[in-house]
Amino acid sequence: MNQRSKLLIIDDEEIVLDSCTQILASDDIQIVTASNGTLGLQLIKEFMPDLVLVDLKMPGISGLDVIEGIHDIDPNMVAIVITGYATVSSAVEAMKKGAYDFLPKPFTPDELRLIARRGLEKRKLILEATTLRKEKEMLREQFAAIVSHELKAPLGALQQNLYVLVDELSNQLTEEQRGRFERMQTNISDLINLILTWLRVLSVDVSKIQETFHPTSIASVVSKAVETVQTHAARKDIEIVSSIEEPLKLVNGDEGTLVETLVNILNNAVKYSRTGSQILLKAEEDKTDVLISVTDSGIGISREDLPYIFNDFYSGKSGQAVEKGSGIGLAITRRIVEAHHGAISVESELGKGSAFMIRLPALKVPEHA
Repeated sequence: MNQRSKLLIIDDEEIVLDSCTQILASDDIQIVTASNGTLGLQLIKEFMPDLVLVDLKMPGISGLDVIEGIHDIDPNMVAIVITGYATVSSAVEAMKKGAYDFLPKPFTPDELRLIARRGLEKRKLILEATTLRKEKEMLREQFAAIVSHELKAPLGALQQNLYVLVDELSNQLTEEQRGRFERMQTNISDLINLILTWLRVLSVDVSKIQETFHPTSIASVVSKAVETVQTHAARKDIEIVSSIEEPLKLVNGDEGTLVETLVNILNNAVKYSRTGSQILLKAEEDKTDVLISVTDSGIGISREDLPYIFNDFYSGKSGQAVEKGSGIGLAITRRIVEAHHGAISVESELGKGSAFMIRLPALKVPEHA
């Protein structure tokens, strides 16, 4: 048996409450009403409705205040504004506060039924998406546990026993036998490294990253990332040219993971650049954000690959002769940037190079009295 949907109607006009209740009455919907915003917010906490129909203009707490309160209680709850004071500006403001839709008074019964049905369908989709995300996270955690305990531990034990066996038989092994043992050890090491790679991409916990946030200097992040990648770049005679706009606002973040994101992008730039070329790294401000860009003139990314390069375990299919990666660096980078409430994008053309852009919210500078 399907669970009944819960609907709350908040309006200071009794005739509106009665008429809406009669129009929307159904065996599938449980309806509760409130005559003011204060009572409405109290019922939202107690009743936890799927859909709230709220009047915009009421004595005391306004409909906009109620919508803000709804968002604080449950960001996934759907709110629809019903009002006799319908204007474009009031509709826009309601949408900015988090309202899903807007219905001006007077409205017909069919109009009310249609907008209520849409609101309940929206709520259903939100709940289904939330459930899927939770299930995906649970599967991720279970898979990480299986990979760690059922695969990594036995392989580690096997590798250790091989080391001991080779040492014990060192005076009895022929060169051919020794070579076979070395190949086995190498293969096991490769498998263990692959498992560690899987665990790395599965273990990037956004909430844990955010626990360590503090005011962070992007100049310091850039400096440490360049230092980390410098040896790799030197081997290919590639110069990393960095420029930092000064003064540069701080960001609220975790320096270690931000360095990791930039190292991932720089390492890719070095990997896919031609010997003797340059990589340009720039950090600057843009209104309310700090921008970090990494531009190379390497082999570029095909149009077919571009939509997928930030996905887990994705490796491009350009066919270029370059060293093969695990396909997780950019996926981890995307998660870290999003954990910092930022965004990452890329522009690229095959054969002409790539430009990655990270956008992070800058911390506001306190105004002095």
